[in-house]
Amino acid sequence: MLTHAQVWSAIDRLAARAGLSASGLARRAGLDPTTFNKSKRITPEGRARWPSTESIAKALGATGTPLDVFVELINSGGGPATRAVPLLGFAEAGAGGYFDDGGFPVGEGWDEIAFPAVSDDHAYALEVSGASMEPAYRDGDVILVSPAAPIRRGDRVVVRTTGGEVMVKELKRRTAKSIELRSLNAAHADRTIAASDLLWVARILWASQ
Repeated sequence: MLTHAQVWSAIDRLAARAGLSASGLARRAGLDPTTFNKSKRITPEGRARWPSTESIAKALGATGTPLDVFVELINSGGGPATRAVPLLGFAEAGAGGYFDDGGFPVGEGWDEIAFPAVSDDHAYALEVSGASMEPAYRDGDVILVSPAAPIRRGDRVVVRTTGGEVMVKELKRRTAKSIELRSLNAAHADRTIAASDLLWVARILWASQ
């Protein structure tokens, strides 16, 4: 018997196969970004809400996934084991309450996304919005971030200042007094941030493309 949970889990796995969040999958399929969100899976009255055949068809078309593969995702998971990673929109990352002073995810308001073979228990994902990080990262891309991973020159990183500014840059140089960052978008200037103004920096491990 086909269940509500099986179908929605298959959609989550379909998104993960494409390196997308549920909202990223909906956006790529030309649907309202909230179409596949967890909040839309149960009605306000507590009844199960099923995805429409049209929305599933558009998601399959957008990811180039044949119907028989989607059926496999329903029946067996369709691939290696995954684990849930906290997911937040990049636009929300500068707000208070989502990170501790070390850059580790805390608090409420996080969604989840499934990633295969993620071994870092502190890893989290950010969904890119807008064009400020192009051509490296585009609107709807998801980046996987590790606050505990060692960082070397040339790594792409997420940086947060004591003033609440959050940015994605490439690490040029880091000293006891400052951190030098190269912009991923030529339209934006490189940055040098004093160590006293730096709250945390975390390495980007992976990005959907």
